[in-house]
Amino acid sequence: MRDPALRREWLRQKNMMCVGLIGIGTIMVQPFLSDLSTSATPPGKVCLISFAVAIPLLAALIMVNWQEIFRGRETRSRTVLVAWPVAQAASFVGVVAGFWHIWWVAGVVMLLFGLIAVGVHSAGYTRLELDGESGGPE
Repeated sequence: MRDPALRREWLRQKNMMCVGLIGIGTIMVQPFLSDLSTSATPPGKVCLISFAVAIPLLAALIMVNWQEIFRGRETRSRTVLVAWPVAQAASFVGVVAGFWHIWWVAGVVMLLFGLIAVGVHSAGYTRLELDGESGGPE
């Protein structure tokens, strides 16, 4: 990441991911908090616990990210490097569990297409960056 513009954009995207995941978590957890009978199911408990892990970590990562944006560089803290995948994985598990709570087929579909979406993003991002370095297709 030698390109300063790419570094700034990556920092902005990280912030957007955290805010989006907190929003999703808040929406997914709300029914479980208002109706305790729904949260008594195993998928409901998994959803609640997953977002109980994810939301505070994501909030902390937003604060770190603002400092990274201010300084124009990413932190090298191992704690932060570990917190990112933990927060993202906990959010994903929470979403899958929430869908699973509604109908297990929906949970399986969310799991499958969530994994496919990671591959799509990775392929698209990599291709954009590789095409940018080589001048791209004409």
